[in-house]
Amino acid sequence: MEQEQRVAASMLDSAYLSVLGARDREGLRRELVRFARQLGFETVAATAIFDQSSGDPVLVEVDNTPAAYRDTFMDREQAKQDPVSQHCKHHGTPTLWDQSTYVRAGRGAKWELQAQFGYRHGIAVAFHLPAGRHFMLGMDRDRALPNDSAELTRITAAFQLFAAYACEAAMPLMKATPADALPRLSARELETLRWTMEGKTAWEVARILSISEQTAARHLHHAARKLGCVNKHQAVLKALRLGLVS
Repeated sequence: MEQEQRVAASMLDSAYLSVLGARDREGLRRELVRFARQLGFETVAATAIFDQSSGDPVLVEVDNTPAAYRDTFMDREQAKQDPVSQHCKHHGTPTLWDQSTYVRAGRGAKWELQAQFGYRHGIAVAFHLPAGRHFMLGMDRDRALPNDSAELTRITAAFQLFAAYACEAAMPLMKATPADALPRLSARELETLRWTMEGKTAWEVARILSISEQTAARHLHHAARKLGCVNKHQAVLKALRLGLVS
């Protein structure tokens, strides 16, 4: 057991230095995933946040989120109500979370949804840097975190130290670009805009996409809000101008 612990500690030590060697976002993603799995987590997400003098902040993510969960994971409105994201927004200490974290915040349904994709337990931390820059790192897994306090302390300490190294490596690689500043519309929101551009009503879009008319209207409403528009017609025109649909 002691030998296994020494090997694990050596692997983690090398990971701290390896992440500093990342040369691009894909290299950074590989190092984040490698460390997360060494520490016993399946998914990981690093987010660089750049405050703007006007408008919403620009977010740049590097992660291995499952494709089926990506639209929900990237939804900023969901993040505003997520207790883990809100802790990281206001604090610089790590937070360990599970179902009870969401239930206490009145967001039990959110946990039930993400649990289907393996987001049942996790750890997250944020660093709030000068000039309106922030870095958040979260790791998640399907199984519960250890009950043993010593092991939990070890995991938390290793995670927090790695997060500091990852922040140092990530911020130069995750600089906001004009493309990053574009509104982040989900695949469904873009689909509803494309069909609306073809002159389809919400009822017709719903039939085409095999969803309810209410859901189609909701996607259009969310797309318009994200684009800063007052109706779906304005939203289509702005999406065209920004190159989000064609």
